[in-house]
Formats: sequence, C-alpha cells, structure tokens
Amino acid sequence: MRQMLACAAILFMASSLEGHACSITTPCIVDERNYYVALPKPANLPAPAVVYIHGWGGNGQAALRNKDLITVFLERGFAVIAPDGVPREGRSGRSWGFHPQSGRQLDEIDFLRSVKEDAIARFNLDSTRMILAGFSIGGSMTAYTACLAPKAFAGYAPLGGNFWRPHPTQCEGPVHMLHTHGWSDGTVPLEGRVVNGVPMDDPSAFAQGDIFHTMSIWRATNNCTQMKADKFSMNGPFWRRSWNHCDTGSSLELAIYPGGHSIPKTWPSLVVDWFEALHSD
Repeated sequence: MRQMLACAAILFMASSLEGHACSITTPCIVDERNYYVALPKPANLPAPAVVYIHGWGGNGQAALRNKDLITVFLERGFAVIAPDGVPREGRSGRSWGFHPQSGRQLDEIDFLRSVKEDAIARFNLDSTRMILAGFSIGGSMTAYTACLAPKAFAGYAPLGGNFWRPHPTQCEGPVHMLHTHGWSDGTVPLEGRVVNGVPMDDPSAFAQGDIFHTMSIWRATNNCTQMKADKFSMNGPFWRRSWNHCDTGSSLELAIYPGGHSIPKTWPSLVVDWFEALHSD
C-alpha cells in the first residue's frame, strides 16, 4: 500500500513538473501552437502578467530574448507570456490574422484566450491582472482583440500599431487602453500609409489606419464626454494625453515619444505604471 502511495505521489509530482516545464526556451503548446513564458523571481503568486504579441516576421521566443523588453516586467512582478503567430507563407517568421479582411480575427482572439487560460492554470497567475500588449502588427492584434473581446484582458497596451483601414465603425467596449507611438514612425506613421503600393482610393489598397481617428473610436467606445483630453503630462520621453471623463471601468491614454518604429527601453515601465495606477484603489 505504501509503495502504491509513493508511486502515485511520484507520478503526481512528475505530471506537475511536466505541466510547468515550458519556459523562455521550451514552448507551452495550446491549440497546436506555441507560447513561451518568463516568470518573475521570487514569484509573488498569483502574479499579474503581460501577454506580449510580437510584430511581423517575429516569434514568441525571439520576443523574450529582448532583455530590455522583459526585465522591467519581471522585476515589477509580472510574468511575460509570448505566443507565436502563424507561419508566413513562403517566408521565415510569423504573423497574425489581425486585419478585418483576413477572416482569422476571431480564431486569433480565441487562441489568445486559450493562451491566457492555459498560463493561468500552469503558473498560478492572476486572471484579473493580465495585460494584452503588442508591437507593430502585434499592436494591431491587441487593438482588434480589445475591440471585439474587450473583457478578454484587464488592459490593452498596443505600441506602434492599432486599427487598419477600413477603421471599425464601433467596438464592443469599454476598455482600459494605452496606445503608445513614435512621433517620427515611418513604418507605421501616425496618419497610416498604404503598404501594397496602390493609390489610397483604390479598393485594393492595404492601408494602415490613422491613429488620431483611432483615438476617436476609442473615445466613442468608452463613452468619453469630450473630444479633447482631460489631462496632459510628460514622463521621461513620453508626452501623454489622457481621457478621464469616460465610462466607469474604462480609461484611454495616448503616449507619444520621440523616435521611430521601435520599442522604447522605458515602455515596459510606462505600461506597468499605467496599469498599476488603474488598480491603486
């Protein structure tokens, strides 16, 4: 009997370790796709987390090799979860079905939800304190998730990417949204651009959205009472505009920094400070 109990205990421990074996270098597998995870040390469980969506041509494992990106999150007690997009046909790297015409938006959102739930179960994460963030088209995937499934995450922090044309006519909302963008971004300009080389008025134009128009969509989504921002501040490199007179349980902020299409070293601190301020009461 004792031998049976001992064997059962060993099997239980082995299965538990196997469930937690995925890491920065070893993938967790959900819906036949991968995600990678970096955990804070010492873990203050249940820990908050950032689900970070890589940009065009990237992948989750490469995202976690960016020490400037993950170190601050980890030091502030946040797990960092980096899922893989889908393979690009005929190319290396991965992408996301973020665009309204892709036909894959809802599948991608379901995958991100599955990643979230799997990570919560594996690593004892706090489901009420999970941010979805992303860079470039990862930012666009973040924005469309916020638009179509606002309750999937507690906050949304796209960087250098948001909606594409045609802009959504409405979103489900409301949400907590922090959009960050480089003032001189030429890859995803604040006004957007056509990326397939045809005129803007051509029906086949594949065009990025206008960030200023995008902010008006988020103001409407959050039922903000006025167009102009309620608060202006400068923190480090970021010029910040906040809309505070909006629906309860929502917030909206635009942060502009000097620079192009890049991830500022202080962006993780900005995201954590913003998110923790929402939960300070």
